[in-house]
Amino acid sequence: MYTLNLHITASHMSNGTGSEPKFKTKTSAGAQPALMKLFLDSLRDIYWAENHLVKALPKMMQSATAEKLSAAIANHLEETTEQVSRLEQIFELLGEEAIAKKCDAMEGLSKEGEVIVESTEEGTATRDVGIILASQKIEHYEIATYGGLTQLAATLGLEDIADLLALTLAEEKQADELLTEIAENSVNYDAAEEV
Repeated sequence: MYTLNLHITASHMSNGTGSEPKFKTKTSAGAQPALMKLFLDSLRDIYWAENHLVKALPKMMQSATAEKLSAAIANHLEETTEQVSRLEQIFELLGEEAIAKKCDAMEGLSKEGEVIVESTEEGTATRDVGIILASQKIEHYEIATYGGLTQLAATLGLEDIADLLALTLAEEKQADELLTEIAENSVNYDAAEEV
């Protein structure tokens, strides 16, 4: 179980609303509310993205032909479900409601994946290559997001939250490496043989 060590008092509430805590960090006092708002906004964005992936990954898994690719996507679906729960835990630690904010980037990346599936022939390694390409674009977006969020959490003095985000970052990097391995060890070569 993770605990959050924050120094919050009634006089540290921002904007006079009492809704957003002001955290003691190493940054200047004037920068704290804006940085915290950006951090929360980014958390809500990736929360939407992860929930969207929970719905999109089964379609990608069903469209894949290679067993290793299907298994990798199935494994990442389980991880993504855990990542959603982890984000909910982070919101709870922050005393914030877990509200999703539409992530245009993830919506676009998942649509691109759908187009690849629709434009390639069912049961082919070429489709699998397309699925890997689309999946890695998603992974790289998530890696960039979680890398940035981990650093922001550390800057804000939210070490326990930074640890949770770093755990998700490591999972995203591992998923990306596995997709590369699947592509390099078989799928790309199988696709190169197709007419």
